[in-house]
Amino acid sequence: MTLANTSSHRAQDLRLSVLVAQHLRKEFGSVVAVRDVSFTIDGGTTFGLIGPNGAGKTTTMRMLLGILTPDAGTVTWNGERIVGAMRRRFGYLPEERGLYGRMTARDQIRYFARLHGLGERDAAARTGEWIDRLRIGAFAERPCAELSKGNQQKVQVACAAVHAPELLVLDEPFSGLDPINAQMLLGVLSELRARGTTLVLSSHQMWQLEELCGAFCIVADGSNRVAGSLRELREQWPTRVVRVAPVSRAIRRVLESIDGARALDTLVGALQYEVPAATPFPEVLNRLVAVDAVTHFEVVEPSLHDIYLQTVEEYERAAS
Repeated sequence: MTLANTSSHRAQDLRLSVLVAQHLRKEFGSVVAVRDVSFTIDGGTTFGLIGPNGAGKTTTMRMLLGILTPDAGTVTWNGERIVGAMRRRFGYLPEERGLYGRMTARDQIRYFARLHGLGERDAAARTGEWIDRLRIGAFAERPCAELSKGNQQKVQVACAAVHAPELLVLDEPFSGLDPINAQMLLGVLSELRARGTTLVLSSHQMWQLEELCGAFCIVADGSNRVAGSLRELREQWPTRVVRVAPVSRAIRRVLESIDGARALDTLVGALQYEVPAATPFPEVLNRLVAVDAVTHFEVVEPSLHDIYLQTVEEYERAAS
């Protein structure tokens, strides 16, 4: 079972599109929700917008879709301002539950398909495809209010994507999903990306974003803090973690001789040190092998989770 087909020509066209946000600002009375956020997203890619609670992520997403009008700055899709009928070509999964409790899951999805301009026959067909793909056939004729949080979330995903949007914005899409269903949703989003849909995701589940997204923007207090691909973010990271086995005095002496080295908690059977990213690791390995029978040598790259924590913590320390 696959999602609704799109032509290769359409997928190619979508990959040429770009979403550009420039110096977005949004105030609600005396509260500045977004101060200055900018980024560019290539068509047909997946972009992670991440930050702590209250950072301005949801407000930014709503400005991308034209739901909110920026007080300053611009949003364009393929060079055009996002207005009017263009919004029908987009999809949005809000963080809050927005289902009609008395409506069945099937009727809910079909209703959103019709809202986005699909004819009755196409709406029914697409609805059936999404019910099958998200494995909610057993619950399709039940009122949404009777569904579990996880199944409600799957219905909302289908409502957001049933019309094969060019741009799909998802705010905490994995909320309420168990690990199996979260993995299934990752597969669904990967399929959409392969068909040319541009995806913008916000989530606190960093490993899922790291697996899916090609680029990221970390925001705090309504402004960009860092942005780029994971490779680019890692290049900016000042340290690496080195893990070496076995645990011996000779190996410890070599690691402690590295300028800027800091001992971390010892793993089972291995030493662990934080060292500068510019450390000449081949030279270090040669020195280690010369003093002991090294059975394990690993240079650990920072994860998206590590980068996120340090970025936000550095900002909070600077602001305090």
